[in-house]
Amino acid sequence: MSYSSLPFSSLLGSPSLPGTSVSAPHPLAPYGWDAEWEAEFAPYAAQGLLPGRVVRVDRGQCDVVTADGTVRADTEFVTPRDPLKVICTGDWAVVDPEGGDPRYVRAYLPRRTSFVRSTSSKRSEGQILAANVDHSIIAVSLAAELDLGRIERFLALGWESGGQPVVVLTKADLVPDDATLAHLVQDVETAAPGVQVLTVSAASGQGVDVLAAVVSSGTSVLLGQSGAGKSTLANALAGADVMEVQAIRDVDGKGRHTTTTRNLLPLPAGGVLIDTPGLRGVGLWDAETGVGQVFAEIEELAEDCRFHDCAHTAEPGCAVLTAVEDGTLPERRLDSYRKLIRENQRIVAKTDVRARAERRREWRLKMAEGRAAVEIKRGRVR
Repeated sequence: MSYSSLPFSSLLGSPSLPGTSVSAPHPLAPYGWDAEWEAEFAPYAAQGLLPGRVVRVDRGQCDVVTADGTVRADTEFVTPRDPLKVICTGDWAVVDPEGGDPRYVRAYLPRRTSFVRSTSSKRSEGQILAANVDHSIIAVSLAAELDLGRIERFLALGWESGGQPVVVLTKADLVPDDATLAHLVQDVETAAPGVQVLTVSAASGQGVDVLAAVVSSGTSVLLGQSGAGKSTLANALAGADVMEVQAIRDVDGKGRHTTTTRNLLPLPAGGVLIDTPGLRGVGLWDAETGVGQVFAEIEELAEDCRFHDCAHTAEPGCAVLTAVEDGTLPERRLDSYRKLIRENQRIVAKTDVRARAERRREWRLKMAEGRAAVEIKRGRVR
């Protein structure tokens, strides 16, 4: 009997009675499999299908780790027109049993969380980067000038995903002194209220153990620009050179896309990590709640504005503008807040238009199919 045919509860390690052996842990437990996933999978188990976690997707196929090993499966049945519904790294897949050629992913279990961005601020298409994520690890290199606006943008998407964001300042060994490092950390903490900010150096090992403890439970997705040191950090957490690393360009401090696909890695200290390619563009995708959490102090101040629909530009009695004037709120924070709010509103509006157009297209298609069916029936009558 294979592991995949046994219930999760029977495979969990637990204290045993005297004279009995301890049950072995489920092979998928290190990848996040639990009793809730087992319950979701039950209807598929009754059909003889297998559960597995997607560790990589590319070229119409994906690698899925199952209780019986990693299999290569075709994604034809989980590649719909909607880009947000295609199977993604981190999904729990429903896979054909051994013997099929090719083997197919038949479906995937409902996602608990997902990290989604807009493919471009000028378009209305979303792109899912990782599924079932508990932590969004935002890697920011200290070898380049800090872009606080970009950090806030990542954080908005991180909060919106349903996971807990964490900012990791990499290459801390390149900062000349402790005072400068403390100043940089303070700047980031101001831009990331309620978010843990860690300083890490994969080269010296500084802070890696702290980050390993943070990501030791659940699933973490590693995000950031090329050159942020994500692959080096992934190798440090994994305790092995599992990801290829390239040197950054001296001319501008930027890196090339060493990682070209999203890969899920089990970590020796527990938890799993999804490494992603460097992101040049980080467009918002219906992230109003996330933006509100990033700028929680502005949302709180806005409750005291004279007008409930205050835009915080020139309205009388604006508590937000008053905070800027008296120095309580940095003007840069308000400018960034306005920018992200406007961008998110544009994306939502475009998405609504696109959705209406898609519904009209589907309605026309159904009408055409109906007319064709009538014509066929009439032809048969004749």
